[in-house]
Amino acid sequence: MNAILDPEAWRRRGPAVFPPPWASAWGGDRFGLWADLAVAGVVQRLRWIEPGSFLMGDEEQPEGQVLTTIDAGFWLADTACTQALWLAVMGRNPSYFSEANDRQRGSAQHPVECVRWNDVVLPPDGFLVRLQAFTAGAAPKLPTEAEWEYACRAGTRTAYSFGDRVTSEQVNYLAESGGGMTVAVRSLPASPWGLYEMHGNVWEWCADAVDRAWRSTQGDTGVSERALRGGSWSNDAGFARSAIRFAGAPDRAIQRLGFRFALRSTSPAGATEWPAPRSGAGVAAGRGNSAGPAASR
Repeated sequence: MNAILDPEAWRRRGPAVFPPPWASAWGGDRFGLWADLAVAGVVQRLRWIEPGSFLMGDEEQPEGQVLTTIDAGFWLADTACTQALWLAVMGRNPSYFSEANDRQRGSAQHPVECVRWNDVVLPPDGFLVRLQAFTAGAAPKLPTEAEWEYACRAGTRTAYSFGDRVTSEQVNYLAESGGGMTVAVRSLPASPWGLYEMHGNVWEWCADAVDRAWRSTQGDTGVSERALRGGSWSNDAGFARSAIRFAGAPDRAIQRLGFRFALRSTSPAGATEWPAPRSGAGVAAGRGNSAGPAASR
C-alpha cells in the first residue's frame, strides 16, 4: 500500500470519497491513507484497506489455504476500541483492566474488554448502532473474518505480519513467566499497513458466525458462536498468528475479548471525488484541524 497514488490508481484502489464526510482530519503517510473519527473528544484513527486478494488460512497447511478476494475497500480502526472510546459512546466502562483496578491498573487508552459480541453489534443499544450518530452516514461494522485476516496479514505470507516469529517487543502474549494483562493501544510496533496490535493483546470479535463444520472440530455447543481473531495477552504467541481462528458465544464477556470496527462508505465504488494530487506531496494532509494533535499522532 502506498499513499502516493496517481489519479487512476486513486479511482481504482482508493475510497469512493476522500476525505470521507465523517473525518475530522485526514492524510497519507508511509502506511497509506488515514482518516480520524472524533467522538465526544475521543479520536480514533482509521486506515484505508484497499481491495485485493490473499491466501486465507494456515500457511503451515498450504493445501488448505483458499485464494480469497476482498472486492471492496473499507476503513479499519488502527487499534482495538479503547476504553475511552467505548465510554464516550456507551457511558460506562465494563473493562477489568481499568483505572479503577488497583491490582492490575489499566487506562483509558487500554483496549476495552469484557465486552460481548451482542454488546458491540445488536440494536438498539449496541456500540456500533450508537456510533452511527458520529459517522455521517457510513456504516460501522465488525470486519468479517476474511477482511480481518487480509488486514492482519498486510500483504505478507508469513505466520505474523512481522515474520514467522515474534517477540514480546512486537506482540503482547503470555510470556513464559505467566501473568500479564493488556497493554495500551499503540504500545507496540505497527504492521506494514499501519495497524496496531492485530496480534495479541485482546481477541477481536468478527462479524461472522462460525460454520457448524468448524464448530464440530472444537466441540459444538449448539450455540451460534462468533469468530474471534488475533490471540490475547493470556495466550501463547502461537495463538496470535494471522491465520488462527477461535470462537465464542455472543453473550460471552471475559478479560481477553475486545474488538476493532470498520466503516464502509455508502457511496458507490469507483466514484472520482478525490482532491487533485499535489506535486511532491502524494496525498496531502487533511484540512480542518489537520494541523492539530489529532493529525500529528
